[in-house]
Amino acid sequence: MKIAVCIKQVPNTTEIKIDPVTNTLKRDGVPSIINPDDKAALEAALNLKDKCGAQVVALTMGPQQAEKALREALAMGADEAYIMSDKAFAGSDTLATSTIIAAGLAKLNPDVIFCGRQAIDGDTAQVGPQIAEHLGIPQITYAAQIDYDQDRQALIVKRQFEDRYQMLEVSGKCLITVLSSLAKPRYMNVWDVVNQDLKEINVITRADIEVSSEHIGLGGSPTKVDSTAAKQFDKKIETFELDPTAAAQAIVDALKQRHLI
Repeated sequence: MKIAVCIKQVPNTTEIKIDPVTNTLKRDGVPSIINPDDKAALEAALNLKDKCGAQVVALTMGPQQAEKALREALAMGADEAYIMSDKAFAGSDTLATSTIIAAGLAKLNPDVIFCGRQAIDGDTAQVGPQIAEHLGIPQITYAAQIDYDQDRQALIVKRQFEDRYQMLEVSGKCLITVLSSLAKPRYMNVWDVVNQDLKEINVITRADIEVSSEHIGLGGSPTKVDSTAAKQFDKKIETFELDPTAAAQAIVDALKQRHLI
C-alpha cells in the first residue's frame, strides 16, 4: 500500500504578516512548522507503515523553504518526499491549490491519500475534500482513528461528529482527512535525522503537471481577500481579593454572564 500524505508548512506565530497588495500571507522571516493536523496524518500513515509495511510519501506545495517540512517528515520515517514549487503556483486559493496538488498526486498514483483536516493559517478545511473531488475518489473527513484490516484489505475509520462517532470501512483508492487528536506525532528517528539530508527532495514544477494555467495561481483563484485587519483585544482587567469559595463563585458568575457555561 502506498500512502501519500499532504503536509503544509504554516507560520508558528501570531505575528502574521499580510502583503498589502495581494492580501496573501508573507512567509519570509516567519518561523514555520508542519501544520498540526497534517503531522497527525503523517503519524497515522507511519503507524500503518509499522503495522503492514506501507510506503509513505510526503508531498507539499510551497516555496523552496517548505523543504524543511519535508526533511522533518523524512526524519520521522517517510520514504519519499515531493515539493510542488513554481512561481506559477503563487497566490493560489484553496481551489487552485487543490487543483495543483491533485495533478501532482495523479502522477504519484498512491493507493490512499491522507490530509490534515485543515490548516491553522486558513482554517477552511477545503483542500482535502477538493483534492478528492478532482481525482474522483471517495473521501472520509474528520478521522479520529484509522486501522487496517489485513484480511479484508480495508481501512477501518472512526469518523468524529459533534455528538457521536461513525465507523466506516473503505477499500480501494480514497482520501482521508485527519484530526490532530488522532495520533501524537513521534519524535524524529536518530538514524533518519542523520540520513534525511542524503535523501532527495523531488521537485514537481508547472511543466510536470497537466493543468490549465487559467486554474492555478493568483489569476486562477476565484476567491480573493477583500481586506485584512489585525484582531483587537479588550485588555480591561478586573481584580478581586476574595477567599477561595467566594473567588470560585465569582468565576462561575462571570462565565454564566458571558454564556460560556
